[in-house]
Amino acid sequence: MAQDPYTQQLLLDWFVELDTPEGFRAELVEGEFILTPLPDGHHERCISRIVQQLHRRSGLDLQFSGNKGLKLGNRDGHPQDHVIPDGTIVAGAPRLFRGAPPWMPCEGVTMVLEVTFSRPEIDRVTKRRCYARGGIPSYLLVDRDTSSTTLFSEPEKGDYRRLGTAAFGRPLTLPEPFAFGLDTTDFL
Repeated sequence: MAQDPYTQQLLLDWFVELDTPEGFRAELVEGEFILTPLPDGHHERCISRIVQQLHRRSGLDLQFSGNKGLKLGNRDGHPQDHVIPDGTIVAGAPRLFRGAPPWMPCEGVTMVLEVTFSRPEIDRVTKRRCYARGGIPSYLLVDRDTSSTTLFSEPEKGDYRRLGTAAFGRPLTLPEPFAFGLDTTDFL
């Protein structure tokens, strides 16, 4: 439901000043306040395996952050989205995170990563649209409920035009600049 500009600003101001309870993280996504508990060990293992492969197999100078707040494009009638991906990957901009504020613009981000946890529909649909609106070239989703990994790419008009999916245990081809088959065996 669309909100008037005054309500949008109030919601954004309230969110920015929020004192998030210990053990949780807070996001503002498409006008909805989302509070999620910290993830479990399998969630973190998936992220760790992906990051290891990105560093080892891509041959790129990469930066990774597991807690980088991103300010993404607005959706009509909602305040600006404030999203914390499970992983933010930057290739080719070695100082993008240096000196960045807690909530930074997404320009220069190469790929974001999410592993489903407490509310998988947010990762599958809502965050996918947010990342596409932000122009982030690639969104990698590890969906533990469907036992699959999906790469969304080519953002356009608020969504991604391309997607490729692989069942856990099968490789998922990552495009340039990574250009290798992501091994998903450890996600089983």
